[in-house]
Amino acid sequence: MAEAGGQTVDGIRRAVLGGSWRPGERLAPVALAERFGTSSTVVREALTRLAGDGLLTWERNRGFFVPELEPRELRDLTELRCVTEELASRLAVERGDLQWESDLIAAHHQLSRTPRRDQEDPEHIADPWSVAHRSFHAKLLEACASAPMIRLADNLADSTELYRRWAAPSRGAAERDVEQEHRDILEAALARDASGLAKLLRRHYERTMHIVLEAGLDVPAAELAAAEK
Repeated sequence: MAEAGGQTVDGIRRAVLGGSWRPGERLAPVALAERFGTSSTVVREALTRLAGDGLLTWERNRGFFVPELEPRELRDLTELRCVTEELASRLAVERGDLQWESDLIAAHHQLSRTPRRDQEDPEHIADPWSVAHRSFHAKLLEACASAPMIRLADNLADSTELYRRWAAPSRGAAERDVEQEHRDILEAALARDASGLAKLLRRHYERTMHIVLEAGLDVPAAELAAAEK
């Protein structure tokens, strides 16, 4: 049961972040049970866990929903993520050993060799790149050895990923040299430059936030207008 629950949590998380449902859409446990080949009980447990992580919202007598996207909330999420990862990365630099350095280099190598754009849909980020990107940033913080901090950083990454997923295609994203940003982050970590690493991470996340806000959200106009009130 525990294994099935974990697989269902991961499956629903990937589907939400992959844009299977629009912001504000209700998730029906019965339909999800059919989709993931499990029971409604397992699905409800998974939805409750994801709501606890902040990836979904829950309303009494209504159920679970994909969060509405609010530009002002993105600013708050980004600031919280920056503060959290500044501390976590500082601890990682202090505590990380040679194995952490080797693993981080390997994660960056995987990221650098994975195409960022989908050849069939070049206006959007390719899923394999998103996975490699997430792995690189997770490995960066891993050596902080603080489970609560890593869990918070992971949940914030999920929340901000929703905004990136629903951002309209933009020239700013296409012109951005994100590969150089990741090289700089790697070099600062390997040099054990905690202050420099914290500044680079903040710049990295704030740049993403500004691109999303400037591009606008690729959701119905009525939803976007309501979010901006």
